[in-house]
Amino acid sequence: MLLNSLLASYADEVKDESGNTLGYLYKEVWTEYAKNCLTSVFLYAAIALAVVLIAVGFVVRSKKQEALGGYMKTAAALAVGFAVTVILAMLSLEFAELAEKGRVEALLLAPAAVLAGTLLLGAAVVYASSYFGKKPFKITAIVCASLVGAALIALLVCIGVHYAQNVDGDGYFNSDVATVNQIVLYISAALLLGAIAALGFLFDKGKKDFDSKSIAYAAICIALSFALSYLRIAQMPQGGSVTVASLLPLMIYSYMFGTRKGVFAGLIYGVLQAVQDPWIIHPAQFMLDYPVAFAGIGLAGLFANAKKLEKLPQIQFALGAVVASAFRFISHVLSGVFAFSAYAAEAGMEVWVYSLGYNSFVFVDVAVVIAAGVLAFSSPSLVKQARRFNVAERKREEKAETQE
Repeated sequence: MLLNSLLASYADEVKDESGNTLGYLYKEVWTEYAKNCLTSVFLYAAIALAVVLIAVGFVVRSKKQEALGGYMKTAAALAVGFAVTVILAMLSLEFAELAEKGRVEALLLAPAAVLAGTLLLGAAVVYASSYFGKKPFKITAIVCASLVGAALIALLVCIGVHYAQNVDGDGYFNSDVATVNQIVLYISAALLLGAIAALGFLFDKGKKDFDSKSIAYAAICIALSFALSYLRIAQMPQGGSVTVASLLPLMIYSYMFGTRKGVFAGLIYGVLQAVQDPWIIHPAQFMLDYPVAFAGIGLAGLFANAKKLEKLPQIQFALGAVVASAFRFISHVLSGVFAFSAYAAEAGMEVWVYSLGYNSFVFVDVAVVIAAGVLAFSSPSLVKQARRFNVAERKREEKAETQE
């Protein structure tokens, strides 16, 4: 009550040129306060939940190891339930804040939300259809993929319209000292996505197609990563943040199921990031900063099958995480140089130096992920579980090739 009174009084004291009370300021301050409070609450709740689940897991393993599998499923369900709660609560406040500040127009936010919703709902429908046989699964997958493709095209068109109406020739992003280099942006996005896809296919020896299990795990890992992305250690002024190992679930997924599926899961996660923290001015810049950048995170499983490092899973994970983050870094840097050079000009810095320095937060973020990942992969049970999926994928593929 006291906080409400203070905020209301502050808002009443601030008036516009006509003497009208700026009531919207109260809402904006309150939304920001609520978001910060929830972030702290969820951070401590996540730490407490992780400690409790790990502690109980050790007890179950030592007392009744055969029950560990069932406990892991229960722990995963609790973690996903917590993640969904975080996502719904924080997204609601994010949308409220964006609406109050008017930072992102409906022209961008609506199609981005539709694309994200289509991806999530499509994944759920495809997963459910897998229980009705291969044919319904394939038909459903094709239909959902088509809808996602249409939603993506619609979003890119809307971003293009937004650029033409609000950015092109605005005197800031395009001026005597700064410009949005559209051609280079498109080329950079295409080449980088092609390189990520090529590496994803080249280093993946597992089963090519998605099945119900890989889809279910993808959904769980994306949800966990998305929830953890709200637990921020530091927030950058023009987008980007250092989080509490938010990319760890996605990287573990890539290690378990291979880089093909990892790249696809990262791409979906990138679209969700565009809804959560939108800094969008151009279609190719959107691709570089979101789908392409986080598709690169799917390369974290590059060294999962390296035989020389088989006894060092921590090194396998760490090397993959560094490569994956390098691709993310390159993608953000290219976007910064060819789309956001106005920020460098405003700071009085050379554009490459500014972009390299600004986006170096990626390496701080990955350092947190690697530290958490090394601890996780120091657990023999986790390594065994992760490799079980990898081995199963290879055996299924070899069996299918033999039958052909």
